[in-house]
Amino acid sequence: AVAMFTGKANCPYYAKAELLADYLQTNLPNFRVHKITQHPDKWEQWLHDICETNGWEHRQCPIIWRELLDRGGKGQLLGGLNDFLEYAQQYYGITSMMLSEEMLDIAEENLQTYLEIVKEDEEIKSLIKPMQIWITSASAPVCYHLIPLLANGEVFGMTTEISIHLLDTDQFKEILRSIVMEAEDMAFPLLRSISEHTKIDQAFTDADIIIVLDDVLLNLEVQSLENYIREVSEICQVYAPLIEKNAKSEVKVISSGKTFANLKATMLRTYGPSIRPENIIAISTFWESAAKAMLARKLNMNTAGVKDVIVWGNITGSNYIDLSHAKLYGYDCAIRGPPNFQRPLLNMIYDSEWIHSELLSAQSTLSSRVSRCRGILPAHAIATVLRYWYHGSPSEEIISVGILSEGQFCIPEGIVFSMPVRFQNGNWEVMTELEINETTQKVLGRLSHELLQEKLVALKEINEMHPYEAE
Repeated sequence: AVAMFTGKANCPYYAKAELLADYLQTNLPNFRVHKITQHPDKWEQWLHDICETNGWEHRQCPIIWRELLDRGGKGQLLGGLNDFLEYAQQYYGITSMMLSEEMLDIAEENLQTYLEIVKEDEEIKSLIKPMQIWITSASAPVCYHLIPLLANGEVFGMTTEISIHLLDTDQFKEILRSIVMEAEDMAFPLLRSISEHTKIDQAFTDADIIIVLDDVLLNLEVQSLENYIREVSEICQVYAPLIEKNAKSEVKVISSGKTFANLKATMLRTYGPSIRPENIIAISTFWESAAKAMLARKLNMNTAGVKDVIVWGNITGSNYIDLSHAKLYGYDCAIRGPPNFQRPLLNMIYDSEWIHSELLSAQSTLSSRVSRCRGILPAHAIATVLRYWYHGSPSEEIISVGILSEGQFCIPEGIVFSMPVRFQNGNWEVMTELEINETTQKVLGRLSHELLQEKLVALKEINEMHPYEAE
């Protein structure tokens, strides 16, 4: 057991009990003490709260109780100073002979020491810098929906303060300013600051997290796909050296958007070789979420009950929605079970034509829904993946993320490819234990070829524009 002592920092009776406790702890091998000193202004409320929690009746300073650590039960109240003196005399034959004058001197010393410790703690906290988050192309609707999700504490935790930096070109300066003002008006407790930036050379200063939202608006009637790929490469060629120069060494980089999510992540790694490859990912969770929602509507069930839908390949290009590992929880059918009881999704959907036309084909309803989303879905996807990255994903649940391939599932190395992962302890790992059927393997080969060609075109365009730099 351990004896708990709590009292006002300036209380002479607390000082007397504290010194007697220290003496007992020093001279008795099995006597342990834990002291909690309270500010005089907060003492009454603290005493009321702890007595109400434990069902005690005590109104004096100090309050002393025993906690039975080996039993896990609630504390046993001993009482105040007189009760503790009797306890020490009865069990150990020890009595405190401290005089009143000494008690007052030590109480004053306790108060000064307590105030110094509080001041030191406050100074240390003031030195702790908030998490620095940079968002590029911040005038995009996704950013507008993302800021409240980042600032409400659910992503990084309720004790982590953040500073958000919005980066865009001069033409969007007023939009950035209005976003900043609106975010400040919402008075998020954990949002230390939010600011707009239009000077590219100052981008990513001290960044812990960088969210790249840059898009090129595809219109193949205006210019060729190769030209759009070149634009993406040029953006990354500007960003990557700035990330290496200005951001923190462990910076996490997230690529999202409606176009070239994989390519942006690949090019940032290509032009920023010192950025840790495992810290660059592309977000595919919005495809995952949209597919789950469509399947849930088809099955007339709650979307949250659809798990383990995998997105393979090029997130904003040719991808494959894999249902071979998908499971249903809480599905209303003839066979029922506890909350963790699950059924294979493909056993419950017999309409294979619907699956192909609505989910898997390039012109599917799912593709149309994702392309029309205004920003809420991708913002939620970014926030969800960040939460998983920092706090871990649900146990055994499959999450799809675009990561730099190292040859998993026979996917060529050096391209960012969406595949199944799990997040744990601030890192992610590919779920290579999953069995891939022959049909899926053939699809992965085709998707890999497309991404390799996209990367080759990007490198070719840049090399032709900057031949000396390429050498």
